[in-house]
Amino acid sequence: MANSISNTTIVMPGERVTSIEDLAKSKRVILGPGLRRLNDTVVASKAGPLRHKDPNTFWVDNYQRRYVPARGDLVLGLVKAKAGDLYRVDIGSADTASISYLAFEAATKKNRPDLNPGDLIYARVLNASADIEPELVCVNSNGKRGKLGVLSDGFFFKCSLNLGRVLLRENCPALTALTRQLPYEIAVGVNGRIWLKARSMRETMALSNSILSLEQTNYSQIDRICGDLGEVLQE
Repeated sequence: MANSISNTTIVMPGERVTSIEDLAKSKRVILGPGLRRLNDTVVASKAGPLRHKDPNTFWVDNYQRRYVPARGDLVLGLVKAKAGDLYRVDIGSADTASISYLAFEAATKKNRPDLNPGDLIYARVLNASADIEPELVCVNSNGKRGKLGVLSDGFFFKCSLNLGRVLLRENCPALTALTRQLPYEIAVGVNGRIWLKARSMRETMALSNSILSLEQTNYSQIDRICGDLGEVLQE
């Protein structure tokens, strides 16, 4: 059993994580990919390092190829089709996700979002389980879009699921180092998709190549890679 949580805690499928169970007795706990609740127990469903994000979100880092949606995940999705009051969205999971036209800021029956097949959206997973298709929203709990919504222009590319999670960590050192080189906008999904926009296509492509080179990089190499980016842009 995983009785305490550290940066090196490794869990195996079927293993109980009693440290999370104890925390859940007094606080609200959010379980991400690789963890599931069975009555009053928390069990790992995948093998890998146990990760934690404040205040009480836990998941298992697993080098899986297909994305498995979990409530609260930030994802990039491609609009596939419209079906009544819903839009069908590809988020890279086994099942197509859906999003209501009312799940956008200030949307009403008379003021619907203008979405078309091929449009890229940045959304949050509202509901996800094995029994229903994933449901998305493009607003926060206050009904505001924040960074969510339709993404226009920019460059869209894919990365590993693990890199997506690394980039989404608060104060990610890689993104901080890249910001020192040049300004840019970025939207990262835990489903292994990234949208990027810099001042020019040349800068955008240089940034995307630097980000993809982080796949097998440790923290000590981040500054070198980002420094190489600066040298390329000065040529």
